[in-house]
Amino acid sequence: MQPIGIIANPASGKDIRRLVAFGSVFDNNEKVNIVRRLLLGLDAVGPGDVLFMPDYFGIGVRALDNLDLGLKAGFLDMDMEGTQDDSTRAAARLNELGAACIITLGGDGTNRAVAKACGDTPLLPISTGTNNVFPSMMESTLAGIAAGLLRIHPSYGETSVHRAPRLEIRNGSELVDLALVDVVTSAPGFIASRALWDVSSNKEIFLARFDAGHIGFSSVGGHLGLDPKPGQGLHLVVGEGGGQVLAPIAPGLIRRVNIQSFRLIDPGQDIPIQPAPGLAALDGERELVVKAGDRYRIGLSLEGPRVVDASATIRRAAAEGFFVKPVTPFLRS
Repeated sequence: MQPIGIIANPASGKDIRRLVAFGSVFDNNEKVNIVRRLLLGLDAVGPGDVLFMPDYFGIGVRALDNLDLGLKAGFLDMDMEGTQDDSTRAAARLNELGAACIITLGGDGTNRAVAKACGDTPLLPISTGTNNVFPSMMESTLAGIAAGLLRIHPSYGETSVHRAPRLEIRNGSELVDLALVDVVTSAPGFIASRALWDVSSNKEIFLARFDAGHIGFSSVGGHLGLDPKPGQGLHLVVGEGGGQVLAPIAPGLIRRVNIQSFRLIDPGQDIPIQPAPGLAALDGERELVVKAGDRYRIGLSLEGPRVVDASATIRRAAAEGFFVKPVTPFLRS
C-alpha cells in the first residue's frame, strides 16, 4: 500500500512578520500536537505506512512518542540542512516512493518548496505559516482521515484532487523558479530577513490567484473587485497615477497600495518584469536578485501541484457508507 508522506516545517510561522505585524506564532510543540492528531486520524481509517521528513526539532519523533498506533511510521533517509531545500528534497523522495499524498505543515513558502519536486503526488496542505493562501486552516484530524481515505481508495482523487495554478519564473527560455500565489518585484536592496512586508519599494505584483477573502499580496488583487474567468491571474504595476487599494498584506498589517495599472493574465501568457536591478519575492519571501542583463519573465500555468480537497474526500466516503458498520438496519423516522 502506498505510504503517506508528512513534511512538517519547524521554521514556518516564525518570520519577521511576527514583529512588524500580528501573525500567530505556531510553536513547534503545537506542531507536534497537530501531527499527533493527524496520525490518529490516519490510524482510525486503517493501517499503512507513514514517512516523515526528519527535522532539527524532531516533530515526528515527538509526535510518535507514547502514541499507540497500528500505523508503521518511519523517516526518510536524508541529510538535514535546516533550509527550505530539506522540504524540496523530501518531496522528491516521497514522489519517487509513490506516496499516496504528502501532508504539509507550513505556509505558502513551505508548500512552494514542496511543489518544486512533488511531481504528480497530491498535496494536503495544513496551514501553520504566516500568509496562508495556498494551505487551508483545517483540523489535522480531518486531514489525516482524508489522507487515509485517499490511500485506500485512490479513485477518490478523480473528484477530490484538483490542479492548482502556479507562476513560472523564466530567465530567457530557462525555467528558474516557481510561485504558487504571488511574485512581487521591488527596488534593489538586501534579501536580509527574506519575508516581504514593506510596500513602499514594490514595483510589480504578479498573482496566480486572488480573492477578497485572502491575506497577503493576493488580497491586493482581490480587493479590486474584478470578475476574472476561471484560471486567470493578475499583473499589477505599483506606483502613482492610478488609484489605491486598501488590503491586508500580512496579519494585522493593512496598507494602502498605489496601483498605477493592472491587467488579467491568461494561462500560457508571460510578461517581462520591469528592467533590473531589483529583487523578486516568491510567495512572500525575497528569493531572486535581478541583475542587469537578466531577462526575467513571469508566466501563468494551470499545471501546478495536485491538491487534495479534504472535505470533498470525506463527504464522498460518507456517501458511500465507509464510516457505517452495519449491525442492524438504522431505523428511519
